[in-house]
Amino acid sequence: MARGTPPPILSLTPLEILLLLNSWYFALYFVAEILLFIYKSLLLPYTSANLALDLVMLFLYLGVEIIRIFFGSKGNLSQRKVPLTISLGLLAPSTIMAVYYLLLQTYVLRLEVIINAILLVFYAFELILCIVGLICFSSIIISG
Repeated sequence: MARGTPPPILSLTPLEILLLLNSWYFALYFVAEILLFIYKSLLLPYTSANLALDLVMLFLYLGVEIIRIFFGSKGNLSQRKVPLTISLGLLAPSTIMAVYYLLLQTYVLRLEVIINAILLVFYAFELILCIVGLICFSSIIISG
């Protein structure tokens, strides 16, 4: 690189847009799940132990998702591999939790199937874009 020329900008705009949309979608998802738990606890024979377990897991899921989106955005915007790799690593627990709420919780409503399927589509696109971002960020270090 010649002296005085700025380094190329490799941040992925589609990844940043997807992370922003996912943060808004997950906020709505979290509120919808809380409301659905209230609905299920009132109308279905939900044991208190199972309800408590599902709610605690939902709040843990919220924490993991906030950290994952933060590191994904930070890694993408700063063009750093470590935060993006952390985000990619936290994508696995997030996916497992989405599958749990899609298939394995005590009572699964049709609305939950739909919102979790949309969330898994977000995760699939983010996985692809995170891998592309890591490849782009690694290629500049090798060629630079």
